[in-house]
Amino acid sequence: MIKTFVFDAYGTLYDVQSVADVTDRAFPGHGEIITQIWRMKQLEYSWLRSLMNDYRDFWTVTREALTYTLSVLGLTPSATLFDDIAEAYNRLTPYPDAVPALVGLSGARRAILSNGSPHMLDALVGGSDLRDLIETTISVDEKRVFKPDPRAYELVEERLGVKPHEVVFVSSNGFDIAGAKRFGFRVARIVRVPPAVLVREISEARAGTPGALRPTTLYKALRTQEEALGHTPDFVIASLADLSRLAA
Repeated sequence: MIKTFVFDAYGTLYDVQSVADVTDRAFPGHGEIITQIWRMKQLEYSWLRSLMNDYRDFWTVTREALTYTLSVLGLTPSATLFDDIAEAYNRLTPYPDAVPALVGLSGARRAILSNGSPHMLDALVGGSDLRDLIETTISVDEKRVFKPDPRAYELVEERLGVKPHEVVFVSSNGFDIAGAKRFGFRVARIVRVPPAVLVREISEARAGTPGALRPTTLYKALRTQEEALGHTPDFVIASLADLSRLAA
């Protein structure tokens, strides 16, 4: 029986696409492309800062990514509007399957390991219905390096007192799945975007205007699929609710 489940936050328990309402209200007609470039750049900057040994917390990275995004699109917000947009990452909507799945795992230990800075995670988890369903929220900020660096995953053993093989790490992010598996966790990949759905979207785009892909489709192709790095998940699930079978 598996007794410890550790979850990624962004894209796994919480929907990063839920910032789109905020971005589109701020710049009507640009919400989709802002949302996708912002998320892709946010991740890229976390990896770059880790590789350059130039750590800044995820809140700084999130704001830097937003600065880049708006600049490359030629959009100039006021300081107040910029802050309002950035704050959207502290108010992400949980996926509909998150609460019932965590309730269903009530007999197991449940934790979050996230790139998010402590204040971001406090706001995100504390402001949602997940707050009473998670034993502890762990930020990589303690190690001053981002996932998928192995030092980030070490925090699970240090904080929870469990060995990697005793943990099922749950994520939807390909880079995180590869990193967690390489570290030694058992890994469950939740498929938020089935490959068949992505292929259909790409085919429809090609059939309509050749070469034209929606920003959201491009994001799905780059960030929601399993990476070809040789570190494959132990379990593939369509919903977080499927985790209850692993704990039975």
